[in-house]
Amino acid sequence: MSVGKGIVWAESARNQLRRIDRETAMRIFEALTILIRSGEGDVLKLTDIHPPEYRPRVGDDRVRFHDHGERIEILFVRHRRDAYRSS
Repeated sequence: MSVGKGIVWAESARNQLRRIDRETAMRIFEALTILIRSGEGDVLKLTDIHPPEYRPRVGDDRVRFHDHGERIEILFVRHRRDAYRSS
């Protein structure tokens, strides 16, 4: 994952983030900032998903995204119990 990316949010991910408490949302923003600046974080490439998706773990929440090279596209933000279920 290259450093210095931009972030694009899917509308559904924005709505999901708005429903999360402020403290958790700020931790998610902080984790994503660290990810795009340094490439560091608890990020896994999910298997058997095409196009490839990744997910950083932020506490009990998961942020799933596509890596488009110069930017990452946030697909959704969900609690871990719901993060891997089909929409």
